[in-house]
Amino acid sequence: MPNHSSDAKTLVQSIIDKASMKQEVYQKTQEVFTQFKTITEQFVNAHKKTFKKASHPLLFEYSDRGTFEFQLKFGSDILIFFMHSNVFEIPRDYLVMKSSYIQDNKARSYCGIIHIFNFLSDSFKFNRTNDMGYCIGRIFVNFEKHYFIEGKKELGLLFNNFTLNVLDKKALTSILYSAVQYTLHFDLLTPPYDNIKEVTVSEMQTALDAMKISTGKRLGFRFQADEL
Repeated sequence: MPNHSSDAKTLVQSIIDKASMKQEVYQKTQEVFTQFKTITEQFVNAHKKTFKKASHPLLFEYSDRGTFEFQLKFGSDILIFFMHSNVFEIPRDYLVMKSSYIQDNKARSYCGIIHIFNFLSDSFKFNRTNDMGYCIGRIFVNFEKHYFIEGKKELGLLFNNFTLNVLDKKALTSILYSAVQYTLHFDLLTPPYDNIKEVTVSEMQTALDAMKISTGKRLGFRFQADEL
Protein backbone atom coordinates (compact mmCIF):
# COMPACT_ATOMS: atom_id res chain seq x y z
CA MET A 1 0.00 0.00 0.00
CA PRO A 2 1.45 3.40 -0.98
CA ASN A 3 2.77 5.51 1.88
CA HIS A 4 1.17 8.83 0.99
CA SER A 5 2.43 10.49 4.17
CA SER A 6 6.04 9.69 3.31
CA ASP A 7 5.53 10.81 -0.31
CA ALA A 8 4.01 14.08 0.86
CA LYS A 9 6.94 14.78 3.20
CA THR A 10 9.41 14.08 0.39
CA LEU A 11 7.48 16.34 -1.97
CA VAL A 12 7.27 19.16 0.56
CA GLN A 13 10.98 18.90 1.32
CA SER A 14 11.77 19.04 -2.40
CA ILE A 15 9.71 22.22 -2.72
CA ILE A 16 11.52 23.77 0.25
CA ASP A 17 14.96 22.78 -1.02
CA LYS A 18 14.41 24.14 -4.51
CA ALA A 19 12.79 27.34 -3.30
CA SER A 20 15.67 27.91 -0.87
CA MET A 21 18.24 27.31 -3.59
CA LYS A 22 16.52 29.73 -5.97
CA GLN A 23 16.27 32.34 -3.22
CA GLU A 24 20.01 32.04 -2.62
CA VAL A 25 20.68 32.49 -6.36
CA TYR A 26 18.45 35.57 -6.37
CA GLN A 27 20.21 37.05 -3.33
CA LYS A 28 23.68 36.50 -4.82
CA THR A 29 22.59 38.04 -8.13
CA GLN A 30 21.15 41.01 -6.26
CA GLU A 31 24.43 41.45 -4.35
CA VAL A 32 26.35 41.41 -7.62
CA PHE A 33 23.93 43.87 -9.25
CA THR A 34 24.21 46.28 -6.32
CA GLN A 35 28.00 46.13 -6.53
CA PHE A 36 27.76 46.67 -10.30
CA LYS A 37 25.79 49.86 -9.64
CA THR A 38 28.45 51.15 -7.26
CA ILE A 39 31.30 50.41 -9.68
CA THR A 40 29.48 52.14 -12.56
CA GLU A 41 28.68 55.21 -10.47
CA GLN A 42 32.31 55.42 -9.31
CA PHE A 43 33.47 55.10 -12.93
CA VAL A 44 31.27 58.03 -13.96
CA ASN A 45 32.28 60.21 -10.99
CA ALA A 46 35.97 59.57 -11.67
CA HIS A 47 35.76 60.73 -15.29
CA LYS A 48 32.83 63.15 -15.41
CA LYS A 49 35.02 66.26 -15.16
CA THR A 50 37.19 65.05 -18.02
CA PHE A 51 34.16 64.75 -20.29
CA LYS A 52 32.94 68.22 -19.29
CA LYS A 53 36.33 69.73 -20.15
CA ALA A 54 36.34 68.21 -23.66
CA SER A 55 36.31 70.63 -26.61
CA HIS A 56 32.74 69.51 -27.22
CA PRO A 57 31.36 68.54 -23.77
CA LEU A 58 29.70 65.12 -23.83
CA LEU A 59 26.90 63.66 -21.79
CA PHE A 60 28.33 61.25 -19.22
CA GLU A 61 25.82 60.19 -16.61
CA TYR A 62 24.86 57.36 -14.26
CA SER A 63 21.23 56.82 -13.24
CA ASP A 64 19.93 54.41 -10.61
CA ARG A 65 16.49 53.32 -11.77
CA GLY A 66 15.55 51.13 -8.81
CA THR A 67 16.12 47.58 -7.63
CA PHE A 68 16.37 46.01 -11.08
CA GLU A 69 17.81 48.69 -13.38
CA PHE A 70 20.54 51.25 -13.79
CA GLN A 71 21.74 53.25 -16.79
CA LEU A 72 24.99 54.60 -18.13
CA LYS A 73 24.78 57.40 -20.70
CA PHE A 74 27.83 58.47 -22.69
CA GLY A 75 27.99 60.43 -25.91
CA SER A 76 25.11 59.37 -28.13
CA ASP A 77 24.62 56.01 -26.42
CA ILE A 78 22.92 54.62 -23.38
CA LEU A 79 23.55 51.26 -21.73
CA ILE A 80 20.70 49.85 -19.67
CA PHE A 81 21.60 47.16 -17.14
CA PHE A 82 18.57 45.13 -16.17
CA MET A 83 18.41 42.33 -13.60
CA HIS A 84 15.59 39.84 -14.11
CA SER A 85 13.59 39.11 -10.97
CA ASN A 86 13.39 35.38 -11.71
CA VAL A 87 15.90 32.54 -11.58
CA PHE A 88 16.52 30.36 -14.64
CA GLU A 89 18.20 27.06 -15.39
CA ILE A 90 20.91 27.17 -18.05
CA PRO A 91 19.51 25.61 -21.26
CA ARG A 92 20.36 21.91 -21.43
CA ASP A 93 21.96 22.17 -24.86
CA TYR A 94 24.58 24.65 -23.65
CA LEU A 95 28.10 23.21 -23.58
CA VAL A 96 28.62 24.36 -19.99
CA MET A 97 25.94 21.89 -18.86
CA LYS A 98 28.35 19.05 -19.71
CA SER A 99 31.11 20.41 -17.47
CA SER A 100 32.15 18.58 -14.32
CA TYR A 101 31.44 21.79 -12.41
CA ILE A 102 27.72 21.36 -13.03
CA GLN A 103 27.71 17.57 -13.17
CA ASP A 104 29.03 17.55 -9.58
CA ASN A 105 26.24 19.83 -8.36
CA LYS A 106 23.12 20.38 -10.47
CA ALA A 107 22.16 23.42 -8.38
CA ARG A 108 25.05 25.30 -9.99
CA SER A 109 23.10 25.39 -13.27
CA TYR A 110 20.48 27.73 -11.81
CA CYS A 111 21.27 31.37 -12.46
CA GLY A 112 20.07 34.90 -12.12
CA ILE A 113 20.43 36.96 -15.30
CA ILE A 114 21.63 40.53 -15.80
CA HIS A 115 20.95 41.93 -19.29
CA ILE A 116 22.94 44.73 -20.91
CA PHE A 117 20.99 46.69 -23.55
CA ASN A 118 22.32 49.38 -25.88
CA PHE A 119 20.09 52.18 -27.15
CA LEU A 120 20.65 55.57 -28.72
CA SER A 121 20.30 58.38 -26.16
CA ASP A 122 18.15 60.37 -28.58
CA SER A 123 15.62 57.54 -28.66
CA PHE A 124 14.66 58.45 -25.09
CA LYS A 125 15.36 62.19 -25.37
CA PHE A 126 12.91 62.59 -28.26
CA ASN A 127 10.57 59.77 -27.17
CA ARG A 128 11.11 57.80 -30.39
CA THR A 129 9.21 54.76 -29.26
CA ASN A 130 9.78 52.89 -32.54
CA ASP A 131 13.56 52.92 -32.18
CA MET A 132 15.39 49.66 -31.66
CA GLY A 133 17.73 48.64 -28.86
CA TYR A 134 20.01 45.62 -28.71
CA CYS A 135 20.94 43.16 -26.01
CA ILE A 136 24.73 43.18 -26.28
CA GLY A 137 25.16 40.64 -23.52
CA ARG A 138 23.54 38.79 -20.65
CA ILE A 139 25.34 37.68 -17.52
CA PHE A 140 24.43 34.33 -15.92
CA VAL A 141 25.19 34.24 -12.16
CA ASN A 142 24.79 31.21 -9.87
CA PHE A 143 24.69 30.90 -6.07
CA GLU A 144 28.49 30.66 -5.91
CA LYS A 145 28.77 33.88 -7.94
CA HIS A 146 30.31 31.94 -10.81
CA TYR A 147 29.30 33.48 -14.11
CA PHE A 148 29.54 33.48 -17.87
CA ILE A 149 28.34 35.98 -20.46
CA GLU A 150 26.33 35.23 -23.54
CA GLY A 151 27.14 38.03 -25.94
CA LYS A 152 29.19 39.24 -28.87
CA LYS A 153 32.88 39.98 -29.40
CA GLU A 154 34.45 41.51 -26.25
CA LEU A 155 31.67 40.28 -23.98
CA GLY A 156 31.07 36.79 -25.32
CA LEU A 157 34.71 35.84 -25.86
CA LEU A 158 36.33 37.15 -22.69
CA PHE A 159 33.89 35.95 -20.04
CA ASN A 160 32.96 32.37 -20.91
CA ASN A 161 34.66 30.18 -18.26
CA PHE A 162 31.78 29.34 -15.94
CA THR A 163 33.84 26.84 -13.94
CA LEU A 164 36.53 29.32 -12.90
CA ASN A 165 35.13 32.85 -13.32
CA VAL A 166 33.79 34.48 -10.14
CA LEU A 167 32.05 37.86 -10.12
CA ASP A 168 34.05 40.21 -7.93
CA LYS A 169 34.94 43.90 -8.20
CA LYS A 170 37.70 43.27 -10.72
CA ALA A 171 35.47 41.13 -12.95
CA LEU A 172 32.56 43.61 -12.84
CA THR A 173 34.90 46.49 -13.71
CA SER A 174 36.25 44.52 -16.66
CA ILE A 175 32.71 43.73 -17.86
CA LEU A 176 31.73 47.40 -17.64
CA TYR A 177 34.76 48.52 -19.66
CA SER A 178 34.16 45.80 -22.25
CA ALA A 179 30.48 46.76 -22.62
CA VAL A 180 31.41 50.40 -23.20
CA GLN A 181 34.18 49.39 -25.61
CA TYR A 182 31.81 47.19 -27.61
CA THR A 183 29.22 49.98 -27.77
CA LEU A 184 31.80 52.45 -29.09
CA HIS A 185 32.52 50.10 -32.02
CA PHE A 186 28.84 49.27 -32.61
CA ASP A 187 28.12 52.20 -34.90
CA LEU A 188 24.90 53.60 -36.28
CA LEU A 189 24.16 52.47 -39.83
CA THR A 190 21.92 54.18 -42.38
CA PRO A 191 18.51 52.42 -42.56
CA PRO A 192 18.02 50.36 -45.74
CA TYR A 193 16.52 52.53 -48.47
CA ASP A 194 13.65 50.10 -49.10
CA ASN A 195 12.57 50.55 -45.45
CA ILE A 196 11.94 54.29 -45.84
CA LYS A 197 11.29 54.94 -49.56
CA GLU A 198 7.50 54.95 -49.03
CA VAL A 199 6.01 56.93 -46.16
CA THR A 200 2.35 57.80 -45.58
CA VAL A 201 1.26 61.34 -44.76
CA SER A 202 0.34 60.17 -41.27
CA GLU A 203 3.76 58.58 -40.72
CA MET A 204 5.53 61.70 -41.95
CA GLN A 205 3.46 63.95 -39.70
CA THR A 206 4.21 61.71 -36.76
CA ALA A 207 7.90 61.65 -37.66
CA LEU A 208 8.05 65.45 -37.90
CA ASP A 209 6.22 65.85 -34.61
CA ALA A 210 8.25 63.37 -32.59
CA MET A 211 11.09 62.19 -34.85
CA LYS A 212 9.68 58.66 -34.78
CA ILE A 213 11.14 57.26 -37.99
CA SER A 214 12.52 54.04 -36.58
CA THR A 215 16.25 54.19 -35.89
CA GLY A 216 18.66 51.58 -34.67
CA LYS A 217 22.32 50.71 -34.94
CA ARG A 218 21.53 47.67 -37.06
CA LEU A 219 18.07 48.40 -38.42
CA GLY A 220 16.85 45.38 -40.35
CA PHE A 221 19.81 43.29 -39.19
CA ARG A 222 19.24 41.02 -36.21
CA PHE A 223 21.75 41.27 -33.38
CA GLN A 224 22.15 37.48 -33.39
CA ALA A 225 23.58 37.68 -36.89
CA ASP A 226 26.52 39.89 -35.89
CA GLU A 227 29.83 38.24 -36.60
CA LEU A 228 32.02 37.26 -33.69
